[in-house]
Amino acid sequence: MKTIYTTPIFREVLSLIARLCLRLAGWKVTGETPKYKKYILIAAPHTSNWDFIFMLLVVLSRKMDARWMGKQQLFKPPFHGFMKWLGGIAIERSKTNNTVDSMVSAFESATSLTLLITPEGTRSKVKEWKTGFYRIAVAAEIPIILGFIDASTKTCGFGDTYNPSGDIDKDMLEIKANYKDKTGLCD
Repeated sequence: MKTIYTTPIFREVLSLIARLCLRLAGWKVTGETPKYKKYILIAAPHTSNWDFIFMLLVVLSRKMDARWMGKQQLFKPPFHGFMKWLGGIAIERSKTNNTVDSMVSAFESATSLTLLITPEGTRSKVKEWKTGFYRIAVAAEIPIILGFIDASTKTCGFGDTYNPSGDIDKDMLEIKANYKDKTGLCD
């Protein structure tokens, strides 16, 4: 399906607009654009809707082709087609739907796929992150790019690449340690 990221004229215009918006807001994008064909890009911290918008601006500014998962309620008519065009994948959070298996299948059948996920799963301050992003990465054998937003320094972008070992407890501690000094917009 064509998305905002793959529609040629929109891709160029929106990249320019995204860079302009970030510059006018006083924000800087840092880090190298990932070169992998398949990976998960996590975005943290996620303390407001604006955190996610900033990561979308980062993606647009770098002309990346990314998909993101959002709650099913965002995809109701009349916004269904628009949300899919924005790269959205609807997720029903109220029941078990084998989301991890579905996303692993999507990675296996794609020649390239970037999946943007907010691991906190909500805009509220949480102690524990959702682990779906990690389980998808392990099962699909793909890296996790540690995307971030830091309101204290007005920077957002790409941090380290993390290759999960399969030891979820150890790996989650290491991944979360990369965000200890990052501040979301509503922290």
